[in-house]
Amino acid sequence: MEYLEDVFVTEGVPQFTFVKPPNYTALLVDLRRKGKPVVVEGQSGTGKTTTVKKALAEIFPDNTPTLLTPREPAHLPIIQSIDESSGDKTFVVDDFHRLDKATKGRLADLAKVIAERDNRDGLPKLVIIGINNVGSDLIQMVPDIAKRMAIHRIAPGTPDVITEMITLGSGLLNIEFSAPEAIIEDSRGDYWLTQQICRTICIASGVDKTQPEKLGIEWDPDEIKKQVVDTLHHNYDPAVREFCRGRRFRPTNDPYYKLLRAVSEQERSNVDLNELANARQDIKGSINNVKDHRLRVLLEQKEACARLFYYDADTKNFAIEDPALFYYIQNLNWEGLRQRCGFRDDPRDFEWDVAISFAGENRPLADFIGQQLRELDISVFYDRNYEDNYLGGVWSQQFNEIFVEKSRMIVAILDNHHKEKVWPTFERDCFTVRVPAKEVIPVFLDKTIFPGIPTDLVSIHFQYDGDVDAQKDAIIDDVVLRIAGKLDGL
Repeated sequence: MEYLEDVFVTEGVPQFTFVKPPNYTALLVDLRRKGKPVVVEGQSGTGKTTTVKKALAEIFPDNTPTLLTPREPAHLPIIQSIDESSGDKTFVVDDFHRLDKATKGRLADLAKVIAERDNRDGLPKLVIIGINNVGSDLIQMVPDIAKRMAIHRIAPGTPDVITEMITLGSGLLNIEFSAPEAIIEDSRGDYWLTQQICRTICIASGVDKTQPEKLGIEWDPDEIKKQVVDTLHHNYDPAVREFCRGRRFRPTNDPYYKLLRAVSEQERSNVDLNELANARQDIKGSINNVKDHRLRVLLEQKEACARLFYYDADTKNFAIEDPALFYYIQNLNWEGLRQRCGFRDDPRDFEWDVAISFAGENRPLADFIGQQLRELDISVFYDRNYEDNYLGGVWSQQFNEIFVEKSRMIVAILDNHHKEKVWPTFERDCFTVRVPAKEVIPVFLDKTIFPGIPTDLVSIHFQYDGDVDAQKDAIIDDVVLRIAGKLDGL
C-alpha cells in the first residue's frame, strides 16, 4: 500500500513517479566525468533540479552533494568561496542566473581553468543549473569554454512522458482518471503541475492511499483548477499584490499589474519584454513604462517579489521560475486581483506618468525633478533619457504623441525662456489642449503669462535662483512632492 503524498509528490524528488527525460543518460555521464563543467538549463517546471538530484543520488548514493542557491543567504558565502583550492568536491549551483555578474564571471573563469587541465585530481567540479540560455550566456563570458563544457537542456515533458507519470501514479494507487488528456493539456509538460493536479484530483475524490479495488475517478477540470489556485492563494497572493502595486501605490499606477497579467497569458514563463511590448500594442506603454528602470528597482527593493520574479534589465528577460506560481497567475481571477489592489479603471494606457516640458536654460532643474520623481516610482519622460529611442524620427511628431497621448500628466516648467524658445513653444502648443482636463501641472518660475494657461489656474510657483544644489530641499518639498501628491489623488 502506498500513500498519496508519496506517489504524487509536490515537494522534493518523487520516488515512484519520477520520469527520466530523454537525455538523462547523457547528463549522467557528464555529471560523472571528473572536473568537466556541466550546465543544465531549461524553462521553469521542466524538472531541471529534480533531474540533477536524481542523477547525483545515483552517482553519489552515500554522500549526495548539496545544491547551493543564491536564494539561500547562507549559501552565498559558499558559492563565492569556490575556487581551485576547494578540493575534489562537486559543487552544484542552482539558480545561476540570479548571481551577480562578478560571481558568474568568476565561476565561468574557474570552469575554464578546470576544464583545460589534463589532470583534474584535487580540483572541484562545477554543475550549474539555470533558466534558458544560461549555457550560452556563460560561453559569452568565456568564449573558448564552449568545447570543454557540457550543456544539457531539459525540455518540458512530451504527452507520452506525462502519460507515463500519470500511469505510474495511478497504478500504485489502483485508480483510473477519467480524461487523462485534460491533465496532460493543463500541465503543458510541466512535471510539478502534473503531480499537483493529480494529487488535487485524488484529494477531491477522497483518495489518500492505494485503493483495495480499482477505482475510476471522474473530475471537473475547472473545479480542480480552482482548487489548485485556492491551495496556492495564501502562498502567492501577498507577493503578487505587492508586485502589482509597485514601489509606491497609486490608484492609477498599474503598469506592473498589466505586465504580469500579460505574462500570465503567455505559453512560457520566460518572456522577452521587448517582444511582449511589440506584440501587445494595447499595453505597450505600460510595459515600456517599467522595463528600462522601474522593474529592476522594484525587485531590488521588494524582497518578497525578488524571491518569485526574475528580471535581467540588460536582456529584458522576465521570468517566473516557480511553476506553481505561473500556474497560479494563469488561472487567477485578474479582475478580482485588480479590485484587491485598489486600482481605478482607466481605458487609456500611458507610457509615462509625467512628461516634463522645459527650456534649455532650466535643464538642471528639470533633470533633478525627473530624478526625484523616479525615486518615487513615477515614470518620467525627460528628453535626454530617450534621445536614442527616437534617432531618425521627427521630433515634432514624437513630441506631439508624448505630450498629448503617451503621458498621464504634463509638468511644464514655465518662464520667459519657455515662452521665447521654439521647441518649448511647440510642446506648449501640444499640451495646452489638456489644461481644461486638469492634466497639466504648471511650475511658474516667473510671472510670464502664457496663452492657453489661465492666470488663475492652481499652479506651483517656485523662486528658482539657478542653483539646484543649493535649493534641493526646497525643490523636493515645494515641487516634487506636490507633483507626486497630484498623481496620488488621480
